[in-house]
Amino acid sequence: MQLKRVVVTGLGALTPIGNNIDGYWNALVNGVSGAAPITHFDASKSKTRFACEVKNFDPTDFINRKDARKMDRFTQYAMVASDEAIADAKLDLDTINKLRVGVIWGAGIGGLETFQNEVLNHAAGDGTPKFNPFFIPKMIADIAPGHISIKHGFMGPNYTTVSACASSANAMIDALNYIRLGYCDVIVTGGSEAAIAIAGVGGFSSMQALSTRNESPETASRPFDANREGFVLGEGAGAIVLEEYEYAKARGAKIYAEVIGGGMSSDAYHITAPHPEGIGVIAVMKNCLENSGINPEDVDHINTHGTSTPLGDVAELKAISAVFGDHAKNININSTKSMTGHLLGAAGAVESIAAILAMEHGIVPPTINHSTVDENINPELNLTLNKAQKREIKVAMSNTFGFGGHNACVAFRKLDA
Repeated sequence: MQLKRVVVTGLGALTPIGNNIDGYWNALVNGVSGAAPITHFDASKSKTRFACEVKNFDPTDFINRKDARKMDRFTQYAMVASDEAIADAKLDLDTINKLRVGVIWGAGIGGLETFQNEVLNHAAGDGTPKFNPFFIPKMIADIAPGHISIKHGFMGPNYTTVSACASSANAMIDALNYIRLGYCDVIVTGGSEAAIAIAGVGGFSSMQALSTRNESPETASRPFDANREGFVLGEGAGAIVLEEYEYAKARGAKIYAEVIGGGMSSDAYHITAPHPEGIGVIAVMKNCLENSGINPEDVDHINTHGTSTPLGDVAELKAISAVFGDHAKNININSTKSMTGHLLGAAGAVESIAAILAMEHGIVPPTINHSTVDENINPELNLTLNKAQKREIKVAMSNTFGFGGHNACVAFRKLDA
């Protein structure tokens, strides 16, 4: 069976450093940090009192007030980002065959804030169960693609992938394969997350996963730096419209890039820690290269998972050196989490967008906040430290890994490459 080609025709983003694609990209290339004191709740007693929140966002600027009240923030974010991507793709919603348009979305946690608030309200009452009738529909992780499809009438495959921080990367790989196999013409994919809440910050803090650099939050996310001590929690959404190549070409769509493959693997090692030698990460990148039909030396840029944790960063860079050998030093490696923080289930989509835009503009965004060399990291690797670098990119990869050992890697190519 001849697999169909798949291309990117629309992008949308709502992030801690920009509330649309243009704002996001401008902040990325200028090395803007999205970290600041938490405003979503009173964090004065929290061990970590900062995060990368979406800023200056009022859902009613985009969504009917009545409808917005029925949505958790992670769904609101999904609606805004997907609307931007659909508009960017210039899909004719009046003539498109909506039976062949799907929505495959990623969310690692879903409506955590809704769940938290409903339980707290119950606990503060007299013990009589009194829950909002929209509690369950707001909280469940699969509701975001449901709302997207309902708004636009898309009747193809519709579901959410849940694989912790790899969720939206897994969603993109599923979407890629549905179109490759001829089941859909168009799929809106991506992911969203809104876990900056008492439970989210408290839970990750209790694991000692978060940075506690409260005196300087803007420098707290520092991937690859010797003084990194945890990730910074982020929130937001990234949306990508994927189309079958001939379908997109026939309607004259703008094509950002071709999605040439995806790989998945499991560390099968520990619920939160990566294998110290990056065995699962080696496997996922090799799987992605094979699935994409390319060689290691074809890759110009890797947007890493790079969360700013002591163990994870070293393991991932060891894996890159193992997979790419001598060519590893020729690859522009970066971690945009240094600016956005860690968007959990939305990370794969938001970071894939960064890789796609880097390819389009010929600029690799920096890994900011690096000041001290880590002796455990190969000094020959180009980690794109502190300043964006101009670079022709023909092939880019995006790595995303989740608690539970879930690994996903997606590869993109310039169409004229």
